[in-house]
Formats: sequence, C-alpha cells, structure tokens
Amino acid sequence: MPPSADPRPCTRALLHVTEGQTAAVVDEELALDAARAAFAATVDGTVFPSLAAHGSDPANRFTLKPSASAAHAGVKIGTYWPGNTEHGLPRHHSTLLLFDQTIGRIAAVLDVGAANAHRTAAADALAVDLLARPDAATLAVFGTGHQAAYEIRAVSRVRPIKDVLVVGRNAQRIQHMTDALTSEGHTTRAADAAEACALADVIVTATTTRADSPALFEDDWVRPGTHISAMGADAPGKRELPPALFDRAHVFCDLPEQARRMGECQNAPEGTPLTPLGEVLLGHHPGRSSVDDITVFDSSGIGLQDLYLGLALLKKLDITL
Repeated sequence: MPPSADPRPCTRALLHVTEGQTAAVVDEELALDAARAAFAATVDGTVFPSLAAHGSDPANRFTLKPSASAAHAGVKIGTYWPGNTEHGLPRHHSTLLLFDQTIGRIAAVLDVGAANAHRTAAADALAVDLLARPDAATLAVFGTGHQAAYEIRAVSRVRPIKDVLVVGRNAQRIQHMTDALTSEGHTTRAADAAEACALADVIVTATTTRADSPALFEDDWVRPGTHISAMGADAPGKRELPPALFDRAHVFCDLPEQARRMGECQNAPEGTPLTPLGEVLLGHHPGRSSVDDITVFDSSGIGLQDLYLGLALLKKLDITL
C-alpha cells in the first residue's frame, strides 16, 4: 500500500505555536539560559553542522540547522529574503520544526522570528561573558540592521557597558538606531570604524558583508585586550573581519568544522586553532589567559541553540509536546 493510502492515523495533532506567542514570552534571560544549556551540550552531545542554501532567486537565502538531544530532535529553517522590505515584512524569519520521536513526523511548528534574534544575541552575550575582560565598558557594533540592537541589549546584560558606538553605512539608519537605544537608557552615538576600534573593549559585527567586499576594519586598528564577536558570517562567501587578525587572536567558535566551512573562519589561515566555546563554558579550556589577549568568537549558529530555545519557549508557554 503506498504511503498516501496508509489508513493508520497520526497519533497527535500538529501543534502550531505562532510568532505572537513566542515573541510574547522570549526575553534576554530565557535566551541566555537556553544558550548556556545548548553550548554545554555541544561538548558531550551530538552536534550536526548546518546547511546553507538559496531559493529560486539566489538572492533569497536560507539555512537548515538540525539538532538532537536525548529526548528531542528538530530543525530550524532560517530565511533571509532581502526584498521583504518592499512588502513591509522583516527580511529575516525563522521556523523551528520539532519531531514526534515515536513516529518521525512533525509534532510542532514554532514561528520564532523575534525569538531567533534573541537566540543569536544570547550566543554573543555568552561569548562576551566567557571571553571579554571583566571591566569591558565600551562596545562597538558594526551594523544597523535587524540584529544589531539585540546584540547591544544582550551584551549590556553581561558587562558594565557605559558607551555604545554604532558603525554603519547609512546615516539615517544609524540615527534611527542610536535614537532608539538612547531612549532605552543606553549611551549611544555614531562613530567611524577606526574610532570605534580604537575605543572598544568589545566589538560586535552583525552585517551581511561578503568576502568580495573590504573587511569592516583594519587588523591594526584592534587594540590588545579586545574581544570580538563575529556574528554575521553564517554562509560560504561571507566575511566581516580582516584575515590578518587571526594571526593575533585566540579564536573560539560554536563548531570548528562548520566555522571553517561557512563561518568567519572560512577566511582564516589554514591551521588556525579553533576552540569550541562549550569547552570554555564547562571549564575544559581557560579562554582568555591575559588582559592583552585578543579573543574572537566566530558564530555561524548551530541547531542545538534553536532546539534548547524552542523547548524553553514551550515550557514558558506551559505547552507539552
């Protein structure tokens, strides 16, 4: 009998958790707790690499991020449709699919657009908490898009950030972002790339810069002791940092195999040592060893982050699979 004629009913109704539901309960604390659980699980658990793909129009891109724990499994589909601004929609969106472990069919669909922005920023905050100097007070953010403000809020929760410098290409977008963050209580202003690097204790890059464009800043602009979270390179052909910086830095990532294939480290010199951030989290690696170390976190994103965030959202919503 062909599968379409299988008379046996599915054991459960498909659960759909809407964007409104997930956005209403996600916050920085929930996302950071989920990130800690996810990165701890990378050390002894199963970690699958992500896949980058594109739509019928190559400008429309998406990633598949599979994951599995002892009790759950799923896949996050993250989309980037740049033309969505013409439709009044965000360019980024994410959908998390969770499997029914008994029959291998989809048990739940979670729309997690806003939650995904918190999830990405939480990985950044975790890296800053583990790797940046304890007294880091000046944050420079490259990028004025969807993700950048989330990064600022998340990092400000784990370090005593007093000044935020915003670097971007569009003066109007910079002004809009600095005004919004200032209204939230952040001391924020525009800066050019050289000034931002000269003053920053923490640098966050959250752009869509490609490898065929210049890096966002020069290697020698970065001071000793700086931590850099490279959040934008999550597909082959993307790059934000100057490759020469890898010769001066201690480099950490979510998954070394993936970082070399589609993260910032695809542009690193061959043989550059990469340390999984989970090893630092669990105390298996010291992380920063000196106040003068330059540390880099290469975040290309792994499915365990999405799985643990999705499970945390369901718990907060009092939903059981």
